[in-house]
Amino acid sequence: MAEAKKTQKKEMKLKEDKPKNTGEELSASFDPYTIIKSSLSTEKAIRNIEFDNKLSFIVNPHATKADVKKAVEILFKVNVVKVNVQNSIQGQKRAYVRLGKGSLASDVSADLGLI
Repeated sequence: MAEAKKTQKKEMKLKEDKPKNTGEELSASFDPYTIIKSSLSTEKAIRNIEFDNKLSFIVNPHATKADVKKAVEILFKVNVVKVNVQNSIQGQKRAYVRLGKGSLASDVSADLGLI
């Protein structure tokens, strides 16, 4: 019993001693081109662009929703409202990004050459 408590205390101290990553360190090394791999141009993606103001991308498998949001806002200079992420059967991670009212997905897709 006493030995288990000692090992737990040692583990707690080790966890506390680790330096914490700050947002400033991560933002300095943030590259949006490593997050977004390509855009999707399927029938569903085009329908989402036209009716729901959403863009679809294939993203890095380790990317989070926050990473995708930040990357899209930096690359395309748009306002992102919501990000949905889906792991596809092919092993890809897809991100569906809904844009704000001031930003049109059709304009961004025209710049990308989708429409």
